[in-house]
Amino acid sequence: MRKYEMMYIIRSEAEEETVQAIGEKLQNIINNDGTVDKYEVKGKRRLAYEIKKQNDGIYVIVNFTAGRDIVSELDRVIRISDEIIRHLIVQDVVA
Repeated sequence: MRKYEMMYIIRSEAEEETVQAIGEKLQNIINNDGTVDKYEVKGKRRLAYEIKKQNDGIYVIVNFTAGRDIVSELDRVIRISDEIIRHLIVQDVVA
């Protein structure tokens, strides 16, 4: 199991319940075989450039420990979600 950091951006017009539902869904996937170390909603911010006709987005950062199969499943679920406009999952490097 390795440590990962995931950042995703939700459409700016999404309601608070939607943001929570997405967060819970992704955390449940991680908790199947891993652990969520930190979950933080950074809030609504302006994007550096327009993405899917959106100028603003709600940023969320999740630090977690899991295996590769969990990362693959997260990537699959995020790709089919209409509310998430961008995401990135990177492995934490311990120096």
